[in-house]
Amino acid sequence: MEFQEVSKHYSEIKALDKITFGLKKGDFVSLVGPSGAGKSTVIKLLIREELPSSGKIIVAGRDIARFNQRTLSLYRRKIGVVFQDYKLLPHKTVYENIAFALEVCDATNDEITERVPKILNLVGLADRAQSYPKELSGGERQRAAIARALIHSPKILIADEPTGNLDPANAKEVIDLLMRINRTGALVLLATHNAQMVNALQRRVIKVERGKIQTDAEKGKYL
Repeated sequence: MEFQEVSKHYSEIKALDKITFGLKKGDFVSLVGPSGAGKSTVIKLLIREELPSSGKIIVAGRDIARFNQRTLSLYRRKIGVVFQDYKLLPHKTVYENIAFALEVCDATNDEITERVPKILNLVGLADRAQSYPKELSGGERQRAAIARALIHSPKILIADEPTGNLDPANAKEVIDLLMRINRTGALVLLATHNAQMVNALQRRVIKVERGKIQTDAEKGKYL
């Protein structure tokens, strides 16, 4: 996956200014920078919620801006996204929240029955399957959100400030889970402003500031 001289403008504001970087299968990359630096814009462009003002985003050799609706739908199924505020459906159980992600893609009951328990086991929530979001701790809610993001076996997992609402112990659990998912071969892109967490990972760090890439380093530090 490559961003090639990608810019994004909102009227007179340059959210991104000709940024270029590449990610590959198996990478674990932290995207860091202060609020307003451009991290969220990178994510919106990558999931094609928005289109670049200029430049190209190439995934598997194709410009994602040129995807038709069917291709875009298939592409998005290969990207899992986890947000800071979980975005769980409050009136559905953990099991139902995850199953719903399959139902909207016309999965059969047999597929749902087979896949959901496996994902719940992976994230350590098998015993909370029938609980509602309000009955979960913050860390459990985030693990449920990760489970939902994983249900389509994505090749890319994007975590946008996934530990922002969590205490240090729960934050560590979530990061450990992301690392475990990464070891299965998924590309993980972690957007965060948590310097201590990023520095402890000792993985690649891309720092964005004022819409430009300031540094891109293997085993980088967030200073």
